[in-house]
Amino acid sequence: MFLNLKKSLAMLAGVAAMTLTASVAHADGEVNIYSSRHYDTDERLYSDFTEATGIKVNRIEAGASELLERLKAEGANSPADVVLTVDAGRLWAFQQEDLFQSINSTTLNEAIPANLRDEDGNWYGISQRARVIFYDKAAVSNPPQTYADLADPQYKGMICARSSTNIYMLSLLASQISHNGEEAAKTWAQGLLDNLARDPQGGDTDQLRGIVSGECKIAVSNTYYFARAIRKDVKGLSGSTDSIGWVFPDQDANGTHVNISGAAVAKNSKNKENAIKFIEYLTGEQAQSYFAAGNDEYPVIEGVALSSSVQQLGTFKADDLGLEELGKNQAAAQKIYNEIGYK
Repeated sequence: MFLNLKKSLAMLAGVAAMTLTASVAHADGEVNIYSSRHYDTDERLYSDFTEATGIKVNRIEAGASELLERLKAEGANSPADVVLTVDAGRLWAFQQEDLFQSINSTTLNEAIPANLRDEDGNWYGISQRARVIFYDKAAVSNPPQTYADLADPQYKGMICARSSTNIYMLSLLASQISHNGEEAAKTWAQGLLDNLARDPQGGDTDQLRGIVSGECKIAVSNTYYFARAIRKDVKGLSGSTDSIGWVFPDQDANGTHVNISGAAVAKNSKNKENAIKFIEYLTGEQAQSYFAAGNDEYPVIEGVALSSSVQQLGTFKADDLGLEELGKNQAAAQKIYNEIGYK
């Protein structure tokens, strides 16, 4: 799933933004962040944190795979203090490489629900998104109400979904494994494959565009991709959102599958205290409001107002499965996809 070390380091060499070195790893009043989040609104998080605390934020931005390999290569000389990435499956992968350190923050433990953080304090969810079912309201009168329904033959040739190597699809199948066992999860994955309208391709927005174009009648996507098209112009999707309905699956059972953006203190952090302060800041009302209003995500903290676009999607019963299960079952999920020929 991750790039090999040689290829990854070659890619890193060409990233001009990656200029932090071990010689400047420690500086009073600074914190060094490695982030695979690529959202414009995060700029406001960094600047407001500095304004509130006086702590300067230095950052490196790259894909999760590149950051993981960089941290492994840097070892004890790494300047990284905080790692930000999306999906619990990726957080688990970093943790398995011993790249995080456990922290004990009363602020974080009291603010973040237990299923959205590592039980030993290795990582913490800072925002969440739900993986839901979208459908063409004109073409589908009886949309799927559960994840299991996505494998129902009545929806044959109607569904658009991402590739098997995508972390969102891996985590969704991993949750099915955790709830139902590998054999049942494999049967479900085969049914989903049989119902696809086209070969898996593109990102979540492309699945939603497939509904608009008529190429598919049903799509699986994270909530914030759709909410973003409500809030601002997204080519091929905005202007057509009224024709699309959505279902939060499994409301009468386990609840809807959720995932997170997460933060962790890097194992070799030289500015640990500042790193903890930054992660604690991300769970404050101001930062949580940015996640909601700026990137159309659901906050992890109760009582924070939703953005108007997310409000249109509504609230739901979430699956309270411990998100470490998504990482533990990730290899089994990929094995299932490979065995059934899901591309």
